[in-house]
Amino acid sequence: MFALETEDLTLSYGDSIIIENLQLEIPKGEITVFIGGNGCGKSTLLRSLARLLKPTHGAVLLEGEKIAKLPTKEVARKLAILPQGPSAPEGLTVLQLVKQGRYPYQNWLKQWTEEDEKMVNHALTATNILEFAERTVDSLSGGQRQRAWIAMTLAQKTDIILLDEPTTYLDMTHQIEILDLLFELNENEKRTIVMVLHDLNLACRYAHHIVSIKDKQIYGQGKPELIVNASLVKDVFGLNCEVTIDPLFGTPLCIPHGKGRRILNKVGV
Repeated sequence: MFALETEDLTLSYGDSIIIENLQLEIPKGEITVFIGGNGCGKSTLLRSLARLLKPTHGAVLLEGEKIAKLPTKEVARKLAILPQGPSAPEGLTVLQLVKQGRYPYQNWLKQWTEEDEKMVNHALTATNILEFAERTVDSLSGGQRQRAWIAMTLAQKTDIILLDEPTTYLDMTHQIEILDLLFELNENEKRTIVMVLHDLNLACRYAHHIVSIKDKQIYGQGKPELIVNASLVKDVFGLNCEVTIDPLFGTPLCIPHGKGRRILNKVGV
């Protein structure tokens, strides 16, 4: 069984079709990354997988069941989404934010429990922000703030986590910090991670499965080492490049053509 699937999925904003008749399968227990040019529909597709956008046609399946027919709390116990650039109310502490992840398990009969407390503490520990629990979210650095939001999704205790550009606006150090955290969640807890990323080289390094999107459809999908090449980069991004092997990880490494300083070596090449 796949974690998520689409059947003839068409997504639109008004009269503008963004995704058309898409067939997609998200492997369970792996990291999947959506790549593609700006405006190709990556974020729109991610939103539809989380039932935040109603399809114009077709369906999204969550663990084999049509997500549109499932109760909201059942969906929230199976799937969590972290949108791009989330914001918290002023003065909200990290602990208060992370506790919000337990809302699918609350009702008027069942209030806060030991299990809720356990999951919140686990989320704070796993994301290495326990020491910031009483700090306000708006007082944190960009990387710390993003870890707090990820902790909230962890507290939700879902097998599937969707993230829309989780490294946007972060410097290089914090980008790696966040991606390493997500990698460890997949490795240690077998969470299914689905992300939108702009950096192709980081996508290749962390993804088990890449889905490239162009012209409202899937251009190609599979293991990065099998599908990412100069032809894909040219067709999907309109960029001429060389694709070589990352010397540290053995994954595809895109070296774009373009202008810049060219340093000559000793033989004048």
